[in-house]
Amino acid sequence: MPFACFTDLLSTTCWIHELSVLGQTRNMAALREIQARRKSVTNISKITASMKMIASTKTTRAQRAMNVARIYGKVSNNFVEQVEVKKADSAKELLVTVSSDKGLCGGIHSSLSRQSRNFLAQNPDAPLVILGDKAKAQLQRSYPNNIKYSFNQLGSSVPTFDEASTIASTVLNDKDLEFDNAKLMYNRFVSAIAFETDTIECYPISQIVEAPNFKSYEFQEDVLQNLNEFLFANSLHWALVEGHASEMGAKRTAMENATKNANDMINRLSLQYNRGRQAVITNELIDIITGASAL
Repeated sequence: MPFACFTDLLSTTCWIHELSVLGQTRNMAALREIQARRKSVTNISKITASMKMIASTKTTRAQRAMNVARIYGKVSNNFVEQVEVKKADSAKELLVTVSSDKGLCGGIHSSLSRQSRNFLAQNPDAPLVILGDKAKAQLQRSYPNNIKYSFNQLGSSVPTFDEASTIASTVLNDKDLEFDNAKLMYNRFVSAIAFETDTIECYPISQIVEAPNFKSYEFQEDVLQNLNEFLFANSLHWALVEGHASEMGAKRTAMENATKNANDMINRLSLQYNRGRQAVITNELIDIITGASAL
């Protein structure tokens, strides 16, 4: 072979080798990126799986508290229905939006805020009391002037009757807060994977006393005010516990879906990594065979 031809062949072989090394470097960088991403998604999957287990335990605990609160709440509602309380046509309503401070539970707070905005759109002068920072963040942008009270530190544990009594006393003892009856808007627990936005009507003792069938009950005058606070606090506790159970169920479902999505992404990244690694090995074998053939 002439020396010039050998030089051309050697330079061509070196150029091909440089391109191959550059391509392998890019492939290795891409593989390292895929491997790092797969590790990150794996860690996220472990976290969401743990949060799902915690939410499952809290859901069971919240359901037990909810079943007890439902009994007392339905007794209060039955009393109001039996005395046949009638709401006045021009009654000024107070809206109480019952949410919590916690997130990572799907659209449970968004649906509650949407229903609250629909009510306020029809009643623009209605005062608003918000329980939970999640609903407050969504409602104060549209109706900041309607908010009279906002309570937080809710949702970390099962709501108690003492918390509901404190909120009820604060609202009822405010002389500047004028309303004829209150509407509690909350998320009603349907199942571990479903909830519905519902309302509870709360009437003041003045309307209850004027009800047609109230005379069939015997109450002392000094007990009526306590009855008013108890009915409002009891309904508020019912709404809080129902909302908490709905939130825990929604959080469990959200974490389960997040874990499934993370596992699907891990499978896709693993397949992509294996294909890339196989391509790198194939290219290396081609380089070895090409170099051996050239020599």
